[in-house]
Amino acid sequence: MASTLSARINQAWRLAATGLAFTVFGICGLLFSIIVFPLAWLWPHRATRQRTVTFVIHWFFRALVRALQWLGVMRVDVQGAELLRQGGPAIVVANHPTYLDVMVLLALTPSACCVVKNAHWSNPCFWGIVRAAEYISNADPTQLVEAGARQLASGYTMIIFPEGTRSPARHRLHPFSRGFAHMALNVGAPILPVLMDCNPPAFTKTMRWYDVPPQAFCMKVAVLAPVSVAQYVPEGSPATLAARALTTGIETHITDHLLQYGFLEARN
Repeated sequence: MASTLSARINQAWRLAATGLAFTVFGICGLLFSIIVFPLAWLWPHRATRQRTVTFVIHWFFRALVRALQWLGVMRVDVQGAELLRQGGPAIVVANHPTYLDVMVLLALTPSACCVVKNAHWSNPCFWGIVRAAEYISNADPTQLVEAGARQLASGYTMIIFPEGTRSPARHRLHPFSRGFAHMALNVGAPILPVLMDCNPPAFTKTMRWYDVPPQAFCMKVAVLAPVSVAQYVPEGSPATLAARALTTGIETHITDHLLQYGFLEARN
C-alpha cells in the first residue's frame, strides 16, 4: 500500500514538473519572439547574428534538458555525442518517436540548423525562434533543399527528421522524404544517422503531454558513424535516381540499426 501511494505521489510530481517545464518553455519562447527576435534583426552582421541566436538556443535547450533530469521527469542516455560536436557541415538524419527529439538534439549539437514544420512560422511560441535562427520550413521541397545547402555551406549541422512528423508506432516508421538526400548530393556533406528512442513511451504521436508514464522516461540517442553519398549512390547516377537510392539506403540503414538496438519493435 505504501509503495503504491509513493508511486502515485511520484507520478503526480512528475506530471506537475512536466507541466511547469512546458509552461516555462512556452513563456521563454514567447519572450524570445517578442523581444529577442526584433533585437536580433537590428544586428548588422547576418552571419554573426545567426551564430549568436543558434548559440543561445543550444544553451537554452541544454539547460531545459538538465532541469528535466534534475526534476526526475526524464533521463538521457547518449552514445556518440562527440560526433555531433565536431562541427563542420553534416546532415543529421534521425527517426522521430517523440515531441522532445528536437530539444534533445539541439541540446547536443552546438551549431545546428533545423528543418521544421511550416506551422511553426505562425506559432506564437516558435515564430521568432525559427526566423531568428534561420531554420528551414518544410512547406516547399525545392526551397528546403536550396536553403539547406546554403546552411551546410556556412558550416552548420542540418538536423532533419525525414519522416516529417512523429513516428506512428513503436514498430513502424513513416516513409522517408528525399529532401536530405538532395541536400547531401548538392553539397557532398556526410550524413550522420541518429537513432532515437523513448522508454517508456512519452510525448508520442498518440499521447498528450499529460500522459505521464508510471516512471521517469529515458531518452536514448545513438549517433552512428558518418555515411558518405558514395556508399549508396553509384558514380554518374542521374540526380533523381541518386536521391532515391540514397534515401532508400539511409532509411534501411537506420531501420536495421533501430531493430539491432531494440529501439524499434519488430512486427510478428
